[in-house]
Amino acid sequence: MIEPESIACPCGCGDMARIGEDRTERLDVIPARYQVIVTIRPKYACPKGRIGVVQAKAPAHLLEGSWPTEALLAHVAVAKHSEHMPLNRQAVVMARLGVPIDRSVLADWMGRTGALIAPVVERMAELLKARSSRLNMDETTAPVLDPGRGKTRTGYLWAMLRDDRGWAASATRAGLPLPPGHSGEFADEILDGFHGTIQVDAYGGYSHLAMAGRMGGQPLKLAFCWAHGRRKLIKAKPKMGSPIFGLALLRIALLDQFFAWLAARVSRESDLGDAMAYMLRRQAGFRLFLEDGHVDIDSNLVENAIRSPAMNGRNALFAGHDEGGRSWARSRA
Repeated sequence: MIEPESIACPCGCGDMARIGEDRTERLDVIPARYQVIVTIRPKYACPKGRIGVVQAKAPAHLLEGSWPTEALLAHVAVAKHSEHMPLNRQAVVMARLGVPIDRSVLADWMGRTGALIAPVVERMAELLKARSSRLNMDETTAPVLDPGRGKTRTGYLWAMLRDDRGWAASATRAGLPLPPGHSGEFADEILDGFHGTIQVDAYGGYSHLAMAGRMGGQPLKLAFCWAHGRRKLIKAKPKMGSPIFGLALLRIALLDQFFAWLAARVSRESDLGDAMAYMLRRQAGFRLFLEDGHVDIDSNLVENAIRSPAMNGRNALFAGHDEGGRSWARSRA
């Protein structure tokens, strides 16, 4: 509120009357501020020494015997996993604001937090599988330190997503822990107990889940992604152009004609032929969205969901070990 230097009326009648105001708005920022919260628990005893000491119980903390409050742990986790700010950069910012905490300490906090929230993430996955008839699945690489070899090895982050907004008012996402490899056995573990349809790319680790005798439940239906199939065709387009390539894209709009036309022209002697064979072999999964209205035409939803942890993996360089990778996934969930 900014008042004039004087509101005395020049005519001498006294103070002027307020008849209105002008307002302007500007966006401001309150910089981050760290504070120390001190908890004091007084002790009381009988002045004559007849009974013991009385004192309030200490409040429970997520990380017992450590400095950070739960709010600070959440702040560090969000900055790391949602804003893709590695812990070494966070340590620099905190030091600039008067809180010099080493990156290794922040890593310890995140590791312990990731372990403690594991039951919550596992329960989220259980609910997703129990309450869904269709799930989106995807995986992305995440480098994991391998000290014995003196370099990193490739681990994988898996994402599971449910989005029923097309026919129900719900949309849920959960990230799952990082397994130490990329094979079908991990898909078995993640999808154990689920029955229904999975919306996936054509990674071979899912194929056996559609077979009779599947471990962990009934055979699943695999719905394949048209965005992946079309992308393979475009990537395989010959540099000099090809009339077959153009016709393939046109005929995708007419599914029955497309697959019949494809079957008569498939040849593996070229990249374009290989891309066409990719779609023909998976014809049933590409057609599934026509038979089930709960199935999408592509798996772009889960691809977008896993993009954020993939970016975090690039910024952070690598996970220190398998459990560190699981901590990444749990904190992201």
